[in-house]
Amino acid sequence: MQPMDSRTQARGGVITQADPDRVTVRTRLPAGVLTLDQLRGIGEIAERYGADQVHLTTRQTIELPHLDPDRIEEIARDLEANGTPLGAERHEVVNIVACPGTDRCKYANVETIGLARALDERFFGKDLPVKVRISIAGCPNGCNNALLNEIGIIGRIRPVRTPGLCTGCGTCVHYCREQAVTIRNGACVLDENRCDLCGMCIQSCPYSLIRAEDRHYLILIGGRSGRHPTIGRELIRVDTPEKVIGVVERVIYWVYRKSRANRLLGEQLDEMDVDRLRADLEKEFGSGPAQAP
Repeated sequence: MQPMDSRTQARGGVITQADPDRVTVRTRLPAGVLTLDQLRGIGEIAERYGADQVHLTTRQTIELPHLDPDRIEEIARDLEANGTPLGAERHEVVNIVACPGTDRCKYANVETIGLARALDERFFGKDLPVKVRISIAGCPNGCNNALLNEIGIIGRIRPVRTPGLCTGCGTCVHYCREQAVTIRNGACVLDENRCDLCGMCIQSCPYSLIRAEDRHYLILIGGRSGRHPTIGRELIRVDTPEKVIGVVERVIYWVYRKSRANRLLGEQLDEMDVDRLRADLEKEFGSGPAQAP
């Protein structure tokens, strides 16, 4: 076989193993969603090139381990034809993670999978001085750790009580995980300082007396997992997927222009003047500050 093209070798989807004579190939699967045919195809490709197993990663991708590096060009072509091309892992925008969102989850406030695909189409693999991980959570439960990504996106809604009709049954009190709801004088009362805008009380009300308002996306920046986990900083809230894409575009350009290599993004936000970025975004997208109402 011909030696692997250096451009392919440099792509983040090809990972050198502890055994330097073998590599792992990571695939690109936005939101971790693939068709049954694509899943079968990955199995067939893995078998064709000598892998006896595949690995499901924490970023919702599939890796093919223990492959011959001299055959990477063939593997890459087959994966591309399967609709599951080489992924990313280095200083670039890597696989975009999303929970099921409103497609399946009863707690979700926003659609996530379509948004992940749109972000993937625009930004996946973009070369940057630092690695950028993007995670979308349909609600503040944050099952996919959106708070711990360089860009985190969380769907939220504001609960509004219908005055004068509450029976004081206490169902919403039972379901509120933030202890933000109490019963006073036979009616539920919301402490907005405690409320995290998850919407669970809206779904729990047996009489449908709590309605949803202000459905929006909270966008955070600079989170990280690993040795020293850090929650991302609240950046802005916007009310449409189109605005989310616009904000992410501005953030990625800002990271490209302002960040320094060999440091995590969260470590250099102040040096990069994140407050100026926040002010510029609020002026452009006009949806108000990120803080809960």
